[in-house]
Amino acid sequence: MKLTWLGHGSWRIEIEKAVILVDPALDANPSFPEDRRDEAVAGTTHILITHGHGDHTSGVPALAKRLGVPVVGIADLVTFWSESEGLDGTGFNKGGTVDLNGAKVTMVAASHSSAMEGRGGQPIYAGHESGYMIAGEGHVVYFSGDTDIMADMDWMGDLHKPDIGILCAGGHYTMDMARAGYAARRYFDFKTVIPSHYRSFAVLATDAAPLRVALPGVEVIEPEVLNPIEIAPRTGATA
Repeated sequence: MKLTWLGHGSWRIEIEKAVILVDPALDANPSFPEDRRDEAVAGTTHILITHGHGDHTSGVPALAKRLGVPVVGIADLVTFWSESEGLDGTGFNKGGTVDLNGAKVTMVAASHSSAMEGRGGQPIYAGHESGYMIAGEGHVVYFSGDTDIMADMDWMGDLHKPDIGILCAGGHYTMDMARAGYAARRYFDFKTVIPSHYRSFAVLATDAAPLRVALPGVEVIEPEVLNPIEIAPRTGATA
């Protein structure tokens, strides 16, 4: 498995036979090096979306068309794009699981908001915000999407038992490093935690030290843009 940060909240996840771009709003991502776009998207099989905000969806329809790959996410948004943009899409909802080339992806709750900008700056409903449990190669990755701490994390950790957490932790728009650490410690049994949605816009955190302090005994990896984090396969995990 390879987990590659594309900056801000955008990721490339290579798992089983899938190459999944998660929230690849590369046009609106100040941390993404534009001259490495071809490298970042090479071999993509699917695009997975957590919610409708522009820093997660800007440019996604055009990217999906250029790559010729399906967009997967909350049914409301994917249906809208399928009808308005002519995209190949797989829409589903919380509690549903889809198979992406061997990777089992289950949509779970998040606590945030979700809309896109329409004419005159008016918001357009984009379905509910979500996170994902991504199971494959003996691991379960919890991709939190944009969220705060929520009680749902209790059953999510107990049922899915993710060992890897990619957690939004920049603060201001989502939980910050300390809150992400609290959530990880209270609700999950992670072996590895990777912060996300930070080191991009001025209001967001740039230092993951509070997350590391909150999680003694857990491997906290600060990602570097386009530097893959490799995770060896293991047995025994289920979605």
